[in-house]
Amino acid sequence: MEQNLLFWSPDAFPGLYMPFDPLLFFGDNSGGDQFAFVLTPERSDIFVWDHENDSRLWAARRLEDYLHRSLAGDGDWWR
Repeated sequence: MEQNLLFWSPDAFPGLYMPFDPLLFFGDNSGGDQFAFVLTPERSDIFVWDHENDSRLWAARRLEDYLHRSLAGDGDWWR
């Protein structure tokens, strides 16, 4: 919850990144990239936000798919 509040704060990263309002973050890869659900428009896909280039990459169809892929993979399994 704290991480989401930080990312959603208008004063946190002014002009540095695209808005985070549509995303609900729930985890990270221990290297700074964050995994998120998309709230607006609502969808079941999971994306990963790359903190180095501000890209939002598709990672999985839904939470179950994310868990299978992340537990079976290593490193940057979503790429």
